[in-house]
Amino acid sequence: MPKVVSLEEHGSPENFIIRQQDLAAPGPGEIQLRHTAIGLNFIDIYKRTGLYPVSLPAILGSEAAGVVEAVGDTIDGIKPGDRVAYIGAGGAYAERANIPAALAARIPAEVDDDAAAAIFLKGLTVEMLVRQVFQLKPGHRCLVWAAAGGVGTLLCQWAHHIGAEIIAVVGSQDKVETAKEAGADHVIDRSIEGSITEQVRSVTGGQGVNVVYDSVGQATFETSLDCLSPLGHMVTYGNASGPVPPVAPLALSSRGSLTLTRPTLFHYATPDRLPQMAASLFELVAKGAIKPKIGHQYALDDVGDAHRLLESGKSIGAIIIKP
Repeated sequence: MPKVVSLEEHGSPENFIIRQQDLAAPGPGEIQLRHTAIGLNFIDIYKRTGLYPVSLPAILGSEAAGVVEAVGDTIDGIKPGDRVAYIGAGGAYAERANIPAALAARIPAEVDDDAAAAIFLKGLTVEMLVRQVFQLKPGHRCLVWAAAGGVGTLLCQWAHHIGAEIIAVVGSQDKVETAKEAGADHVIDRSIEGSITEQVRSVTGGQGVNVVYDSVGQATFETSLDCLSPLGHMVTYGNASGPVPPVAPLALSSRGSLTLTRPTLFHYATPDRLPQMAASLFELVAKGAIKPKIGHQYALDDVGDAHRLLESGKSIGAIIIKP
């Protein structure tokens, strides 16, 4: 029986337990995967704490890579032995899992499994942010929060590839170089005293930025709005510091007719869109335009420690779990 990590109660990482669990044959539309690498994401933390409710006990984990061991009925294009990456609503914290084939994509030979697990959900999130939520173009100015994290480094790399001017915000001095390596034109260390809004205005000649990509949430939302130019676009896509409170529409109007959106990847990476999104992501990886940065690896038994590191804000790059 494959090993799984089960969440028994909402709350701290201590609520994870390791156990064995039977795995049935894949059903129609499913593939059975032997995981080789599992990605860790903030959505896993939101589910663990109960911010995003899940029924318990639950096996968390929203992305992984591995080798197909069996396929169910009605499966076309994927066969045993193929290497695939996938996104899902949970179930990845396990040695093996059955997953919907519609949420999986074959991994090209130029991309290894660790890289695929480190970037699949995060990279699809970035594709959504720069190509669908707001079509980032050459010459646009963008502000990227948490720019040394898993999504942040990929976001800077993709924006740099597009030709946008990137102002990155990081949480400590040791993360400045990581943001620069990812393509940031300007890096602000938020641990140093000083107004981030004033620094952004100074860098942009008082104009502000066209778009803010904010994964921090509650603690940075007002600052993000103040960094936008008139007609700017506010994209809040994470809750690392807690969810953003209700916003009065007049607060957007008074700052220059701003627009505000709160996207969720699974509304964009639908079965009809996912193949092209994945192809765009893997193409940039194969070209070297996107270079996954894996900062930390943990064993499956140590998922709790991985959660603690991600919550601490001290991680650099992506965190992967090795079954």
